[in-house]
Amino acid sequence: MGRFRETAADDSSEGGIDMSPMIDCVFILLIFFIVTTTFVEETGVEVDKPQAASAVRLEKTSILIAITAKGEIVYGGRDIGISGVQPMVRRMLQRESLPVIVQADSAAHSGLMVRVIDEAKLAGAAKVSVATSLARK
Repeated sequence: MGRFRETAADDSSEGGIDMSPMIDCVFILLIFFIVTTTFVEETGVEVDKPQAASAVRLEKTSILIAITAKGEIVYGGRDIGISGVQPMVRRMLQRESLPVIVQADSAAHSGLMVRVIDEAKLAGAAKVSVATSLARK
């Protein structure tokens, strides 16, 4: 009878499946996909961009500044105004050299767009572009 108890105890200890290697693999894959994913920052407002026949796709990692039809200058979903463009661009360029993309509404004043481009260049931006949509033929 004593021998029967020993074999029953041995069987129960060998019956379990070790899940820790599988969980480790899942966490490593999760970390890999989080690190390699690029996040696109949006301006936070909908802008009706003018159309251009020479429109091209620009880099995903860039500083996006929007100018609404009402004349608001928006970055990251909040109105920063013309005085906030230069400090914001300068702060973003301290981390890495990024292009600045101005998304101006087609109803926005062109003078305001020129001022935003000037402020970005004064902040040290080497490349400033204007976002357009592809012209339909």
